[in-house]
Amino acid sequence: MTGIAVCPGSFDPVTYGHLDIIRRGAKVFDEVYVAVLNNSSKNPLFSVEERMELIRKVTKDLPNVKVDTFQGLLVEYAASVKANAIIRGLRAVSDFEYEMQLTSMNRVLNDKIETFFIMTNNQYSFLSSSIVKEVARYNGKISELVPPEVESALMKKFSNK
Repeated sequence: MTGIAVCPGSFDPVTYGHLDIIRRGAKVFDEVYVAVLNNSSKNPLFSVEERMELIRKVTKDLPNVKVDTFQGLLVEYAASVKANAIIRGLRAVSDFEYEMQLTSMNRVLNDKIETFFIMTNNQYSFLSSSIVKEVARYNGKISELVPPEVESALMKKFSNK
């Protein structure tokens, strides 16, 4: 398969689960835009700029991955970078209903952009940024959940609180 895909998310912070989806998408598409959004319903620990920088660091070995940010509708952003696909990661069946609603709405907004679901590796099926932040807040072991650069950034954030 060829083309351009957008892999959207808040990535607060990026985890090995996210990286699994990004890496696998990068094997399928010519270019993958990791699009960091500022979710108004969440209170992020890292700024958009910090999240983008962390993603750049942990994907530096993937030449076809670009890191960007956007506001507004995902399909409008995807069209602006000439993407023909959106990549969404699924951890469990519980993710599917929400993702199906998003995909259906995106198709109404722009039926030229397809959504591809990638099931995460089983070892990451429980993993979320929220869980990582909670464990890190109490100095728990997160080295198997996030890359070293992210672990260091989390420890720095929580040592300043």
